[in-house]
Amino acid sequence: MPRETGQKVVATNRKARHDYTIEDTYEAGLVLTGTEVKSLREGRASLVDGYAFIEGGEMWLDAVHIPEYTEGTWNNHTPRRKRKLLLHKQEIVKISHRTSQGGYTLVPLQIYFSGGRAKVEIAIAKGKREYDKRHALRERQDKREADRAMASRRHLGD
Repeated sequence: MPRETGQKVVATNRKARHDYTIEDTYEAGLVLTGTEVKSLREGRASLVDGYAFIEGGEMWLDAVHIPEYTEGTWNNHTPRRKRKLLLHKQEIVKISHRTSQGGYTLVPLQIYFSGGRAKVEIAIAKGKREYDKRHALRERQDKREADRAMASRRHLGD
Protein backbone atom coordinates (compact mmCIF):
# COMPACT_ATOMS: atom_id res chain seq x y z
CA MET A 1 0.00 0.00 0.00
CA PRO A 2 1.51 3.39 -0.96
CA ARG A 3 2.39 5.70 1.86
CA GLU A 4 0.55 9.01 2.15
CA THR A 5 2.43 12.07 1.00
CA GLY A 6 2.00 15.67 2.01
CA GLN A 7 0.52 17.12 5.14
CA LYS A 8 -3.12 16.83 6.23
CA VAL A 9 -4.09 19.15 9.10
CA VAL A 10 -6.61 17.62 11.50
CA ALA A 11 -7.02 20.33 14.15
CA THR A 12 -5.57 23.77 14.88
CA ASN A 13 -5.53 25.85 18.03
CA ARG A 14 -6.26 29.31 16.65
CA LYS A 15 -6.87 30.81 20.08
CA ALA A 16 -3.29 29.98 21.13
CA ARG A 17 -1.83 32.64 18.84
CA HIS A 18 -4.24 35.17 20.38
CA ASP A 19 -3.57 34.22 24.02
CA TYR A 20 0.18 33.58 23.80
CA THR A 21 3.30 35.03 22.25
CA ILE A 22 4.88 32.12 20.38
CA GLU A 23 8.65 31.90 21.00
CA ASP A 24 9.65 28.63 19.33
CA THR A 25 7.93 25.60 17.75
CA TYR A 26 8.76 21.90 17.64
CA GLU A 27 7.30 18.96 15.73
CA ALA A 28 6.66 15.87 17.86
CA GLY A 29 5.26 12.44 17.13
CA LEU A 30 2.22 11.16 19.03
CA VAL A 31 1.83 7.75 20.66
CA LEU A 32 -1.77 6.78 19.86
CA THR A 33 -4.01 3.72 19.97
CA GLY A 34 -5.73 2.38 16.86
CA THR A 35 -9.12 3.96 17.49
CA GLU A 36 -7.51 7.34 18.17
CA VAL A 37 -5.79 7.25 14.78
CA LYS A 38 -9.07 6.34 13.05
CA SER A 39 -10.87 9.17 14.83
CA LEU A 40 -8.12 11.62 13.81
CA ARG A 41 -8.31 10.46 10.19
CA GLU A 42 -12.00 11.43 10.27
CA GLY A 43 -10.79 14.94 11.22
CA ARG A 44 -12.15 14.92 14.74
CA ALA A 45 -10.03 16.53 17.48
CA SER A 46 -9.97 19.61 19.70
CA LEU A 47 -6.88 21.36 21.06
CA VAL A 48 -8.74 24.06 23.00
CA ASP A 49 -7.71 23.14 26.56
CA GLY A 50 -4.62 21.14 25.62
CA TYR A 51 -1.17 21.62 27.10
CA ALA A 52 2.12 19.74 27.23
CA PHE A 53 4.45 19.09 30.14
CA ILE A 54 7.69 17.29 30.92
CA GLU A 55 7.68 14.55 33.54
CA GLY A 56 10.49 12.11 34.23
CA GLY A 57 12.48 13.11 31.15
CA GLU A 58 9.51 12.45 28.84
CA MET A 59 7.09 14.90 27.25
CA TRP A 60 3.34 14.40 27.58
CA LEU A 61 0.30 15.98 25.94
CA ASP A 62 -2.74 16.33 28.18
CA ALA A 63 -6.38 17.53 27.94
CA VAL A 64 -6.51 17.21 24.14
CA HIS A 65 -9.92 15.88 23.14
CA ILE A 66 -9.92 13.11 20.53
CA PRO A 67 -13.50 11.77 20.52
CA GLU A 68 -14.23 8.06 20.55
CA TYR A 69 -14.27 6.34 17.17
CA THR A 70 -17.89 5.86 16.11
CA GLU A 71 -17.29 2.34 14.77
CA GLY A 72 -15.20 1.33 17.80
CA THR A 73 -16.28 -1.41 20.17
CA TRP A 74 -15.41 -2.18 23.78
CA ASN A 75 -11.74 -1.38 23.11
CA ASN A 76 -12.41 2.29 22.31
CA HIS A 77 -10.10 4.89 23.91
CA THR A 78 -10.93 7.53 26.51
CA PRO A 79 -11.32 10.95 24.83
CA ARG A 80 -9.13 13.03 27.18
CA ARG A 81 -6.15 10.99 28.22
CA LYS A 82 -2.46 11.70 28.70
CA ARG A 83 -0.56 10.97 25.46
CA LYS A 84 3.18 10.58 25.13
CA LEU A 85 5.06 12.84 22.70
CA LEU A 86 8.06 11.58 20.77
CA LEU A 87 11.03 13.96 20.71
CA HIS A 88 14.80 13.58 20.82
CA LYS A 89 16.27 13.63 24.33
CA GLN A 90 18.32 16.78 23.67
CA GLU A 91 15.18 18.59 22.43
CA ILE A 92 13.34 17.67 25.64
CA VAL A 93 16.25 18.94 27.75
CA LYS A 94 16.39 22.18 25.75
CA ILE A 95 12.62 22.70 26.11
CA SER A 96 12.69 21.96 29.85
CA HIS A 97 15.43 24.58 30.36
CA ARG A 98 13.35 27.16 28.46
CA THR A 99 10.13 26.43 30.36
CA SER A 100 11.84 26.38 33.77
CA GLN A 101 12.85 30.05 33.31
CA GLY A 102 9.34 31.01 34.35
CA GLY A 103 6.41 32.48 32.49
CA TYR A 104 6.73 29.97 29.63
CA THR A 105 4.35 27.13 28.84
CA LEU A 106 4.02 24.41 26.20
CA VAL A 107 0.97 24.81 23.96
CA PRO A 108 -0.13 22.52 21.10
CA LEU A 109 -0.73 24.53 17.91
CA GLN A 110 -1.93 21.85 15.52
CA ILE A 111 -2.31 18.11 14.97
CA TYR A 112 -1.64 16.81 11.48
CA PHE A 113 -0.59 13.77 9.50
CA SER A 114 2.81 13.97 7.81
CA GLY A 115 3.86 11.01 5.72
CA GLY A 116 1.05 8.94 7.21
CA ARG A 117 2.14 9.57 10.82
CA ALA A 118 0.32 11.66 13.40
CA LYS A 119 2.33 14.70 14.47
CA VAL A 120 1.67 17.61 16.81
CA GLU A 121 3.24 21.07 16.61
CA ILE A 122 4.21 22.23 20.10
CA ALA A 123 5.11 25.84 20.88
CA ILE A 124 7.05 27.37 23.72
CA ALA A 125 4.83 30.33 24.52
CA LYS A 126 4.52 33.19 26.97
CA GLY A 127 1.06 34.34 28.07
CA LYS A 128 -0.13 37.72 26.83
CA ARG A 129 -1.66 40.28 29.11
CA GLU A 130 -5.11 41.69 28.29
CA TYR A 131 -3.73 44.99 26.98
CA ASP A 132 -1.30 43.09 24.71
CA LYS A 133 -4.23 41.22 23.18
CA ARG A 134 -6.13 44.48 22.60
CA HIS A 135 -3.04 46.08 21.08
CA ALA A 136 -2.54 43.16 18.67
CA LEU A 137 -6.21 43.29 17.60
CA ARG A 138 -5.96 47.05 17.05
CA GLU A 139 -2.81 46.66 14.92
CA ARG A 140 -4.48 44.00 12.80
CA GLN A 141 -7.56 46.20 12.34
CA ASP A 142 -5.45 49.23 11.37
CA LYS A 143 -3.49 47.18 8.84
CA ARG A 144 -6.72 45.84 7.31
CA GLU A 145 -8.15 49.37 7.01
CA ALA A 146 -4.95 50.67 5.42
CA ASP A 147 -4.94 47.80 2.90
CA ARG A 148 -8.58 48.55 2.03
CA ALA A 149 -7.84 52.23 1.54
CA MET A 150 -4.85 51.43 -0.70
CA ALA A 151 -6.92 48.99 -2.76
CA SER A 152 -9.80 51.45 -3.23
CA ARG A 153 -7.33 54.21 -4.13
CA ARG A 154 -5.67 51.93 -6.69
CA HIS A 155 -9.07 50.96 -8.09
CA LEU A 156 -10.19 54.58 -8.43
CA GLY A 157 -6.89 55.57 -10.05
CA ASP A 158 -7.42 53.18 -13.02
